[in-house]
Amino acid sequence: MNSSVHSPVFRKNNIKIFGKGTQPMMFAHGYGCDQNMWRYVYPAFEEQYKIVLFDQVGAGKSDQSFYSTEKYDTLEGYAIDILEICRELDLQDVIFVGHSVSSMIGVIASIKEPSRFKHLILVGPSPRYINDAEYVGGFNREDIEGLIEALDSNYLGWSANMAPVIMGNPDRPELGEELTNSFCRTNPEIAKHFARVTFLSDNRKDLPLVQTPSLILQCSEDVIAPREVGEYVSRNIKQSTFYLMNATGHCPNLSAPKETIQAIKNYLAEATS
Repeated sequence: MNSSVHSPVFRKNNIKIFGKGTQPMMFAHGYGCDQNMWRYVYPAFEEQYKIVLFDQVGAGKSDQSFYSTEKYDTLEGYAIDILEICRELDLQDVIFVGHSVSSMIGVIASIKEPSRFKHLILVGPSPRYINDAEYVGGFNREDIEGLIEALDSNYLGWSANMAPVIMGNPDRPELGEELTNSFCRTNPEIAKHFARVTFLSDNRKDLPLVQTPSLILQCSEDVIAPREVGEYVSRNIKQSTFYLMNATGHCPNLSAPKETIQAIKNYLAEATS
């Protein structure tokens, strides 16, 4: 294991490993964030699991020299990185915890190598952000195009305006401020490209292919992934459990870590009983 620490994969994704257990629990962050967004959640699992944290290429302290618009022009590029980390660390029976867009990245990875994953914990997942016929994604195409246009023209301004909306806890402005700062630390060019890939993606057809038992954690009053979206994900993943949280907004890992921890623990306890 120690010899791997200096491998390109460790450097590329700024991998960190903690915990006293042997079963791996991998935490994947959402758009505009990094592994630091899990700091209130992962310590609750350190006694029982091997914790694997990482930054998506272009985020946090990842090595941005590995970034290419060609590879990361779809979410599959990020899913390939997940599997590369799993192979590098020889991870089996992985409990994958993905927030927001990383939920779908985990879904894609689990379809590619289903034997690698034990459970998927999907926090605020959305397979498609744009409304389509009978499908409710939460946004019209014009909304998304406007969002991407605003982001392209003034990324820092967009971050300052959108982060508090995404966080969804106006009575706790410090949370919105943290997300704003996280957005602003991200390389703007990579963030713009990732936004386009994220918000224009359509992974609905992937959901029925998932063989891994999954927990869908749905926040109340989430402007990014409304309840209908979480219910859609749950209906279309064969072995899934849907849990509606009291937490509001799109980032319960920051705004409601205790409820997030308890929901995951309850699910895993039931799954292994």
